[in-house]
Amino acid sequence: MENRWQVAISAGLLAAVWAGIADTFSLVTWIGFLACSTYFAQPKSGFQGVLMSWATNLSGVFWAWIVIAGSGYLESPLVGYLLTGIVTGAMCLQASYHKLAFIPGAFIGCCITFAMSGDLANILPALILGALLGYSMTLLTGQLVSLPQRWCGFTGSSTATKATAKTTTND
Repeated sequence: MENRWQVAISAGLLAAVWAGIADTFSLVTWIGFLACSTYFAQPKSGFQGVLMSWATNLSGVFWAWIVIAGSGYLESPLVGYLLTGIVTGAMCLQASYHKLAFIPGAFIGCCITFAMSGDLANILPALILGALLGYSMTLLTGQLVSLPQRWCGFTGSSTATKATAKTTTND
């Protein structure tokens, strides 16, 4: 990885900001980090990556909710086992649709929902913001990578201006 320092600075800074925001607004920090990880792991870049992260994570939330609701409604562990199998197959099959093609994103959303016992009020805000956190890290890293180029360009134009002024004075 060529830009390791820029990635480290960007990720570290924005992770700290996220932790502070999550604490301030009582969001579940680790859910945001999993959504951020989904953003980096899925194949799309830019805001298209955010959309794919949201779509796959939220589909997993939906599938887990089906298992939780179905198991609670029928009150049988066997129903929960059966629904888990059906939902697992469905999360894999949904990848036929290109906007849901990142299967691990669905599994991450599903696991988050199981871990949070289906508490959508605490899941959804952190999941949505977490993908934006990943996107923000990418944008900040890009700015940090281009900073030396912009600095050199600024210094170079200053030198060129001095050289032009010197030539003009000597004429």
